[in-house]
Amino acid sequence: LHSSALLYLLWSGHLRKYLGQERMFISRSFFESPMLRQPIVTIMGHVDHGKTSLLDTIRGTAIAAKEAGGITQAIGASIIPLETIQSICGPLLTKLNIKFSIPGLLFIDTPGHAAFVNLRKRGGNLADIAILVVDINEGLKPQTKESIQVLRQYKTPFVIAANKIDLVTGWKDTKDLLIPSIQGQSSEVISRFEAKLYDIVGQVYEIGLESERFDRVQDHTKQVAIVPVSAKTGKGIPELLMTIAGLAQRYLEKNLLISSNEIGKGTILEVKEQKGLGKVMDVIVYQGSLSVNDPVAIGGL
Repeated sequence: LHSSALLYLLWSGHLRKYLGQERMFISRSFFESPMLRQPIVTIMGHVDHGKTSLLDTIRGTAIAAKEAGGITQAIGASIIPLETIQSICGPLLTKLNIKFSIPGLLFIDTPGHAAFVNLRKRGGNLADIAILVVDINEGLKPQTKESIQVLRQYKTPFVIAANKIDLVTGWKDTKDLLIPSIQGQSSEVISRFEAKLYDIVGQVYEIGLESERFDRVQDHTKQVAIVPVSAKTGKGIPELLMTIAGLAQRYLEKNLLISSNEIGKGTILEVKEQKGLGKVMDVIVYQGSLSVNDPVAIGGL
């Protein structure tokens, strides 16, 4: 590392700073016992289908939940703690009697197909779960299908966010949660909405996968959940966060355990020049532990 390099380490919702040659401020007690880290979530999809807008809305919704701890903004990622998820999804969790043990969700702030593939090529196996954003009015596009193939290749579970439901002709936004809001639309709008949704189901089936609206999924190991959302109005965001967190906890919990006995492993998100500091690396450590004076090996392609 450059003598004045700044290395940000994101670890289970905690941010630690490395500054200088031999100073890494990480509490040893932090690694004493196995614990769950946040699932790492990446967002993929076709250009202009709303990847960035969706992430901005998720962040904005979390920031609005200030009384629950809000959101930790860190270079390269946004960390949404469990308390904030519980605040956003409160009525849903109560109704469905869902209790989470994961400490939150970590969203990579570099959404998109290229970012995901590059991270995978670096060998980090970084993304635990993905959100595939699809414009409900346009359906799957070539880049969307390519994203699905990448996800299948690396066996990464994903959820489809059917975005832009507010642009369905005749749609009226309400303050209700997603399902009551859908049920409260006119019969014509519901028919139009369902037709667009099942166009996506059909297109997904054509490439070899079964999918269904998230509240109608019978087996999450065989069907991809589709969550209708609006990045513009925030409709469906609680349901999307609940679905992502629920799937991660149910099917990925063993993969999220970290232990102090393992060698620290991480993935470099970005290397850049920063004025006054020199080379700066944004890094996510996802396994094992690091302590003062540990040697760090950085590989390149």
